[in-house]
Amino acid sequence: MDKEYIKAKLQNLPDSPGSYQMKDKDGEIIYVGKAKNLHNRVNQYFVGAHDFKTTKMVSNIEDFDFIVTSTEKEALVLEINLIKKYRPKYNIQFIDDSSYPYIKLTRETYPRLMVARDSKKDKKARYFGPFPDASAARDTQKLLQTLYPFRRCDRMPHKVCLYYHMGQCLGPCEFEIQPEKYGEMADQVTKFMNGDIKDVEEGLKRKMYEASEALEFERAQEYKLLLDSIHEITKTKQNIEKDNRGSRDVFAWHADRGYLAITGFLVRDGVIMNKEFRLRPLYGDAEDEFASFLIQYYQDHPAAKELVIPMEIDATALKEVLEFTVFQPQRGYKKQLIDMCLENAKKQLDLKFSTVERQQTMTDQAVEQLSKLADRPMNRVELFDNSHTSGTFTVASCVVYEDGVPDKKSYRLYKLHTANSDVDSMKEVVYRRYFRLLNDDGRLPDGILVDGGWTQIEAAKEILDSLGLAETIKVMGLVKDSHHNTNALMDTNGKVFDIDKNSGLFFLLTRMQDEVHRVAISYHRKLRAKAQTKSVLDEVEGVGPKRKKQLLKAFGNFSSLKEASIDDIAKIVPRQVAQNVYDALHVENENG
Repeated sequence: MDKEYIKAKLQNLPDSPGSYQMKDKDGEIIYVGKAKNLHNRVNQYFVGAHDFKTTKMVSNIEDFDFIVTSTEKEALVLEINLIKKYRPKYNIQFIDDSSYPYIKLTRETYPRLMVARDSKKDKKARYFGPFPDASAARDTQKLLQTLYPFRRCDRMPHKVCLYYHMGQCLGPCEFEIQPEKYGEMADQVTKFMNGDIKDVEEGLKRKMYEASEALEFERAQEYKLLLDSIHEITKTKQNIEKDNRGSRDVFAWHADRGYLAITGFLVRDGVIMNKEFRLRPLYGDAEDEFASFLIQYYQDHPAAKELVIPMEIDATALKEVLEFTVFQPQRGYKKQLIDMCLENAKKQLDLKFSTVERQQTMTDQAVEQLSKLADRPMNRVELFDNSHTSGTFTVASCVVYEDGVPDKKSYRLYKLHTANSDVDSMKEVVYRRYFRLLNDDGRLPDGILVDGGWTQIEAAKEILDSLGLAETIKVMGLVKDSHHNTNALMDTNGKVFDIDKNSGLFFLLTRMQDEVHRVAISYHRKLRAKAQTKSVLDEVEGVGPKRKKQLLKAFGNFSSLKEASIDDIAKIVPRQVAQNVYDALHVENENG
């Protein structure tokens, strides 16, 4: 870091709201923040004492940039958009792949009831939930489909199916159905999902008694089972307080020891349907990160009828961005929910902190130890592995680790042309990887770890020398013991460094080695499986996947197709294509 340059730049920061972007030595954005006052906020990073994690981030800052906005709201929106675009490694990105199941009522001409997790993708559909798990959602869907005969099929057939005859579909594929009918059913589903089940219960009871009086006992039993299902699905109501019809999201946070814990309750009709929990390292201001989480969360989840958050946060900008009711209670039932959330956040942090901190600390120590052995920073490391079957389908993988964490978007896969030996394969993949990065002005790693000891180290070093990168990229090799377990590292001078099997570096190297091997094997198997399903028809002019399928369906197998005449084949495909197929198959026979 050029301290004089940074100091001069800090002095000229405006006292305005905006977003700031911290950059590393390669110009990559590693942290994005927002501020009411850019001058005061950014200066805080470079003065005074910080905890270990913030100190580590600041040590990687070589430059920063900023964008001035008119209001704090604009700064908050800009911050989220930049986080989404650049995915900075030090930002708290709370959005994960998990999502809760919902009941989705589509707004098609002939609507369907579905279990879905795409709660933000279809703006026109109605969503009910969330449900605690997929099983609860499917049970509710099954009940609703029995009560309300919406369309069941994904694609409209030409004739009614069994569901029509069971009274569970109106049969729009064959009969004209007025849109008003589906509108009425949609309103009834909405009432049901909002807890208004009185009319449904009374209707089913009436039908059950009528069937019983008519001695239709099986039908009466069906109605009774439906009533039982309704009671089973709705009996889990939790009357936390008299306000048992409220629907709201409740979120609170707790920051301690360099971590931020956020807990949320998703309350539907007085029922705590789900609990959200996130625990992440904290690099910025806790309130700002909490607001950032909420914005990210509601980009991927339905808007709340009401969001309840603590009084401690200045929610002015947050309320403007979210554009739905945000409430900060001081007393009463909603304050009790906030207190419950906060207590959960504290307890969850205490329970999980030791494990998370230990894992993070071990990873940090492992990177530090590796850098010490290499006598240079080894924050960004790349590993290579190859895989083949008796010299065929030879492939290589390159995996990338940044600060001990896999950077999967930077992984690369290679089909190799040299299959003479593992050394030749290493030379080819290293050359292709770094020749391409040099040409594209891509980001080079601090070091390479090769699997195979001295011969692989020499191979990689030879290629790096030829590209003029020997001084830029450090090469080290993984050395294995007699049981084929990695127990040491070797440098380009042949010096061996033993690795303590209880150290963080040992576990990190093991994870790295397993990952690069897994990626190479997976790619090799994929190519081999693809080749095994390939046939001579794939090389015939005029035969694509569709015609190949037609031919195999018509003749059953290749043997029958080989025995067929051109006239027989021409009944399935055009005559010129049939001639091509016949010629190809008979050439194959002559050769084989």
